[in-house]
Amino acid sequence: MSSKIDTILESLTLEEKVSLLAGKDFWETVPVPSKGVPAIKTSDGPNGARGAVFTGGTRAACFPAAVCAASTWNPDLSRRVGNALAEETQTKGARVLLGPTMCNHRHPLGGRNFESFSEDPLLAGKLAAQVCKGLQEKGVAATIKHFAANEQETDRLTVNEIIPERALREIYMKPFEICVKEANPWAVMTAYNQINEVHADSHPLLLKKVLRGEWGWKGLVMSDWGGTNSTADALNAGLDLEMPGPTRHRSYKVVKDAVKAGEVSEATINDRARNVLELIEKVGGFENPEIPPERSIDNPEHRKLIRDVACQGVVLLKNNDGILPLKKEKIKGKKIALLGLAKEALIHGGGSASLHSHYRISPWDGLHAAYGDSVEFKFAKGAHTYRLLPPLASNCTDADGKSGWTLEFFVQGEKEKPLETIGGHKEASFSPLGGPGKDSRWKDLQLSTTFIPAESGSHYLSCSGIGPTVVTINDEVVYEQKHSSEDAMAFLFGGNPEEEFKYSFTKGEPYKIRIHSSPPGSGDAKDNGGILEGLPGFRMGFIPDKEHDEDLLSRAVDIAKECDYAIVFTGHTPVWETEGQDQVSFNLPKDGSQDKLVEAVASANTKTIVVNSTGVAVASPWISKVSAFIQAWFTGQEAGNAIADVISGAVNPSGRLPISWPKRIEDAPAYGNFPGETKDGQLTVRYDEGVFVGYRHYDRIAQNRVQFPFGFGLSYTTFSLKDGSVSQTARDSFKTSVTVTNSGKQAGGTVVQLYVGRAQKSPDHPIKGLAAFKKVFLDAGKEETVEMPVSLKDFAYFDEAAGEWKVDRGRYEFSFGQSTQDIECVVGVDVEGSRELKL
Repeated sequence: MSSKIDTILESLTLEEKVSLLAGKDFWETVPVPSKGVPAIKTSDGPNGARGAVFTGGTRAACFPAAVCAASTWNPDLSRRVGNALAEETQTKGARVLLGPTMCNHRHPLGGRNFESFSEDPLLAGKLAAQVCKGLQEKGVAATIKHFAANEQETDRLTVNEIIPERALREIYMKPFEICVKEANPWAVMTAYNQINEVHADSHPLLLKKVLRGEWGWKGLVMSDWGGTNSTADALNAGLDLEMPGPTRHRSYKVVKDAVKAGEVSEATINDRARNVLELIEKVGGFENPEIPPERSIDNPEHRKLIRDVACQGVVLLKNNDGILPLKKEKIKGKKIALLGLAKEALIHGGGSASLHSHYRISPWDGLHAAYGDSVEFKFAKGAHTYRLLPPLASNCTDADGKSGWTLEFFVQGEKEKPLETIGGHKEASFSPLGGPGKDSRWKDLQLSTTFIPAESGSHYLSCSGIGPTVVTINDEVVYEQKHSSEDAMAFLFGGNPEEEFKYSFTKGEPYKIRIHSSPPGSGDAKDNGGILEGLPGFRMGFIPDKEHDEDLLSRAVDIAKECDYAIVFTGHTPVWETEGQDQVSFNLPKDGSQDKLVEAVASANTKTIVVNSTGVAVASPWISKVSAFIQAWFTGQEAGNAIADVISGAVNPSGRLPISWPKRIEDAPAYGNFPGETKDGQLTVRYDEGVFVGYRHYDRIAQNRVQFPFGFGLSYTTFSLKDGSVSQTARDSFKTSVTVTNSGKQAGGTVVQLYVGRAQKSPDHPIKGLAAFKKVFLDAGKEETVEMPVSLKDFAYFDEAAGEWKVDRGRYEFSFGQSTQDIECVVGVDVEGSRELKL
């Protein structure tokens, strides 16, 4: 600790120290100006620095999602992304970036998987470490999250996860361990969930014994937003900073009483305050205390980096008869059908990863830029994919005769005398953060309008609220929600499901529509507001039934028939794959519409290509009928350009899957134990698969139950591996090498993957685990010998009974391959082993 921190800490009163231990507001820490302590600002998120406003705020660069970055298998790119994210964070006046997210992909339906790198802890840890290094070498603190085991969104604030310690250490804590030891992140964010009946923010094993004990890490631990669940327990376990502010658990009175009662010592308060001060020092807060206004800087270097990462992250999964690439000279004068989500730029998932990007390149835009007038493109949507109906906005008049709605704020429980009235509200929705009005907390809201429909007939409506919500039309109740949202933040991110209902309107007739909504916890509703406690919010969607039920498929099939090629763009919009909710289904939304589109188009055109943009594996029942399949992930603001680069052959795809891709959800290792079972109001999920997550599970079952294996990806050229060798250079380290040959006709890249496992298979241990990897680029016909160091720690297991990391003596197989199912060289090595490893 610096003498400056010593001096400041000694000058602070107990009350001032306590004030540092919770945020000032949603994004900033509390300053103590009289003692020279400035506030510092944090910012979401993992794939860009959004700034303070959740929707429509300062524009920012949108980088590819972590799962896309992991598909590059390229640590150098991750380091450069970290550098760029640091620069983006600084443009938002922030010094702490809330990322990277690095929990494992436990199950394909995990709502936030896209934010995280991989199912494999080594790959995730290595790439996250480079992002952290890139951030911090430019003076911005990385915040690795969510520590630990935040693998599902269902009941994420309270779910109790029963995890064996071996699995916890080998799978779920291992990425964090690698990142801590290789990059020394300046901050760690705890998870919402409970682990073995203890909330992560007050977990002695995670925070005291392992993080600050065994790993020897020194830094700041902050809670996830609204994820502080206690006062004394969290302070004692090592949670330094409760976010956001103002505090819910660390008021001076509450903490002072805990100190007086002997529940917390002043020494502990000093430790927590010291960590806050040290973070301020690390990010330069004392040298330059100003928090500048947010700026939007569209940096050309960041544009190029985003496109490079996206191109290397795109994975070619199928390419029958070399249909791809569609070289410009090959398809000149042809007709190409661009179907499905071709005009949607699926650049990020929902929640903390969302931002107001500088721009969004859709596949339609990117392909037009790539091919110009050399081909003719035709478009059809082909499928209904909406999750939320658009808010009612047109043909509405407020109480003053202006276009829009009248918004009124009331004392809770009252409906007669508004505290504040605002006219001209744009649409039938209200956001609890950044919405109009002075202060909506603990107030009832009413939105009213006179609606004159443009056509007669039945119309679809939908509605949802954070708290109890009622919709009336001409004083008739047409919708009532009596409960609070299960996850208020999910409502904010647009992922809450909405109940659709019909209402018949007559063209030209006036209808009085009112939406009355209360804060969560009002009346008999359970309070699930969390950090949005007391804040109401709601939305009402509207669409004519003619548009809702329109036959989009027939038009798409007709266009596919008349074109030479058909490219179907499928995927998840942010409301389908988002923080706050797990996936609705393994099949693409909505209600099978996208699968039907692909099936029908493939039947109409034998040259059908599918480009899918999701952060997870999805069911692909049509895979045998299509000629090519590209997994594009969420590729950031350059999405359309990157997709066009791969389709046109301007870029030879080199992405490899960082996850396994099962054929059926029933074959997933956590199937039957996700998202858990509820008893007496408590959701509990058992991690009964133990360490057999991802390919560690699929290696033990029939390979024909895997659609695409971990590490898999095709190229427009071919590669082979030969002459694998392994030699032990010390008791705990090995030198490995293998020769890589580009046996094809053009330059390209592949990923050399080294797996290690016991020669004598054991039901207690995975058949093999990733121990090292390296991305290699070669010109056609060239070869290179690749060396990859390996240590015992890279294939050690945790012995729960002994409480030690071990490598047992015996023969091990070092397997060199280009996926878990494409092993080309196997070298047997007798390993002396080690009873106890100091990792």
